[in-house]
Amino acid sequence: MKRSIITTADGSTSLKIDAWDEPYHSRHGAVQESQHVFIKEGLAKRDTPEVAILELGFGTGLNALLSYDYAKAHSRNITYCGVEAFPLTAAEVSEMNYAAQLADKELKKIFTKLHQAPANEWIAIDTFFSFKRVEKRFEVLEETRQFDLIYHDAFSPKLQPELWDEKVFEKGFSLLRSGGMLVTYSAKGSVRRAMESVGFVVEKVPGPPGKREMIRANKT
Repeated sequence: MKRSIITTADGSTSLKIDAWDEPYHSRHGAVQESQHVFIKEGLAKRDTPEVAILELGFGTGLNALLSYDYAKAHSRNITYCGVEAFPLTAAEVSEMNYAAQLADKELKKIFTKLHQAPANEWIAIDTFFSFKRVEKRFEVLEETRQFDLIYHDAFSPKLQPELWDEKVFEKGFSLLRSGGMLVTYSAKGSVRRAMESVGFVVEKVPGPPGKREMIRANKT
């Protein structure tokens, strides 16, 4: 699918699937949205020194970069597995301006390392950040590791309904440790019901700018 570079309202870049007119991030702000949904309402809610994160929809790598930045600032040890069936090209990676938006030149090197990491192989991005980029669809993911937190960041349920159904959430539920959590930007009723049907306890929390609510689901 053909993709175009866009600039969102907070100045951070993203991509758009041309055929769908669907951006990878909120047009209100890519960094702003990811900081709110996945860091503030996800990672920051985990108070353990070590956190294992699984991301469905690695995409531009923004969520992984923000998680690295948070881990460094808060002395966390992160194990991060990002799943993406359609990785960015080198040219697309070079157009993402997240390091500049976060005013940290060192993050540009980290961002490059995330995208240049060999596929399907655990590597050390830093002493406190282990990373694996899986190039396959989440539905066929074979992973034995248990996680504390899932970032569910697929395209919208309207465009990718197969990534928001009971089967996918059942798999996510099985990959979470007891007490684990899943966060997503969506607050759609069908998404909530699918999560609840496989055992998640779902709560709606305030969403990022431009979106009234989002979902945080817990495995209790």
